[in-house]
Amino acid sequence: MQGKQIAEFRNVSKTFSSKEGEVHALSDINLQLYQGEILAVIGPSGAGKSTLLRMLNGLEKADRGTVIWQERELETLSARELNATRRKMGMIFQHFNLLAQRNVLDNVSLPLEIHGLSRDKARARAAELLDLVGLNDKARAYPAQLSGGQKQRVAIARALSTDPELLLCDEATSALDPATTHSILELLKKINRELGITLFVVTHEMQVVEHICDRVAVMDEGRIVELSSVKDLFKNPQSSAARKLIYPEGELLKRSYNGARLRLVFDGLSAEEPLISKIILEAKVPVNILYADSKNIEDKTYGQMLLALPDDESASERILALLEREGLSYSIDERELS
Repeated sequence: MQGKQIAEFRNVSKTFSSKEGEVHALSDINLQLYQGEILAVIGPSGAGKSTLLRMLNGLEKADRGTVIWQERELETLSARELNATRRKMGMIFQHFNLLAQRNVLDNVSLPLEIHGLSRDKARARAAELLDLVGLNDKARAYPAQLSGGQKQRVAIARALSTDPELLLCDEATSALDPATTHSILELLKKINRELGITLFVVTHEMQVVEHICDRVAVMDEGRIVELSSVKDLFKNPQSSAARKLIYPEGELLKRSYNGARLRLVFDGLSAEEPLISKIILEAKVPVNILYADSKNIEDKTYGQMLLALPDDESASERILALLEREGLSYSIDERELS
């Protein structure tokens, strides 16, 4: 069940000028953000993801269309009102953006001091936040003494210092190794669930989407080409851009196999069924597996598998009859990965 709408992009377009000509960064974007959700915006480099994020906190202004925050159009706000609005939005960057000359405690307390809180009160609040992110023992350390994951935890604590209602995460895990990425994603999920803070996550990493997000907007060439729950995107991607994200080996398979493909989707208990054995033993058809993968989404195991359908029509019919009997989701497409 979706919460109250807190932000909206309404017919938003943005064009930049460059030496090569005009770049249409955003084209007619329509997107809603709901309180308490984790919304991912995913797509390749240059798709317009970061520009969209910068629209939300007023760092970029739309050429056409409107960006709305809590029922107010950002472009109608005065400079003072816009600054007050930005205090409700914490920002987490890919490269942490910590001040090297300040220790961890002072990095986290800095935004509070800027906004007029006394140094003692700011540092007391910073200490609470460092405890929340698991770094209370690093308060006196300097950024150069920290690992990448620790630096990002400091950045998250700093982003939380003004009690934001929204966290903007711009490729927050791209500079981290897989194990550290997992721990940071768990922390972000904890912040969302326990503090009720909405997350707007820009990423090109599908693992980020799978791990913590509720909904996902797929961007390609400045447009949103698909918007759905993470579960539905994985089970039935509609756009070419989404299929490339779901099938990381897609182009290789496209070059290596041109026949009809059978795509199977497993969720919950069906992911544990010995399907391939059943096809071989009951349908009496040898199986050519082109691709297989599994994900953990919303604490359920989802799997997908691509099989090469045999040229023998009767053999294909036996496979499909077995799938119907088992109640499994599938699709057939000569161009599944195109």
